[in-house]
Amino acid sequence: MSNHLDAPKEPAAGLDDTPLERRRDGYVLTTDRARIPADEALALLHTTFWAKDMPREQLLRAMRASVCVGVLASDRLVAFARAVTDLATFAYLCDVVVDPAHSRRGLAQWMVRTILEHPQMQGFRRFALVTRNAKPLYEKLGFTDRPTSTYMELKPAAPRTS
Repeated sequence: MSNHLDAPKEPAAGLDDTPLERRRDGYVLTTDRARIPADEALALLHTTFWAKDMPREQLLRAMRASVCVGVLASDRLVAFARAVTDLATFAYLCDVVVDPAHSRRGLAQWMVRTILEHPQMQGFRRFALVTRNAKPLYEKLGFTDRPTSTYMELKPAAPRTS
């Protein structure tokens, strides 16, 4: 006889999201983490103010626990984004970055729209994001700025190095 104590103590590692693939104007958009080169994603993120010092292992852990979107041009990653989500109620959109050589082609909007339309990410209570310089992009997609936000955060102290 089984009871609730026999249930696994932790969820399985990684998300069980269904990979999507889209093609447009010579680009391939994929949500298949296995097709997104982590080192190229890290190189893109290192060009940003928010992830310029992100260690590789941290990105790998983040990718395993997120719905990731990569845009490839000739098998080279030229854009990346991810959504931290439980695939049931909530998603936090982050790390949206496009190689400047491929900017002004709608790649960021394409990635975000793909996340918003992902079949496993429907019916959520909330999609959230934080942006310093891309409000117009997100407003076009329906995101709003609520100055009376109830948003709060805790920033843990940086780990000590020996």
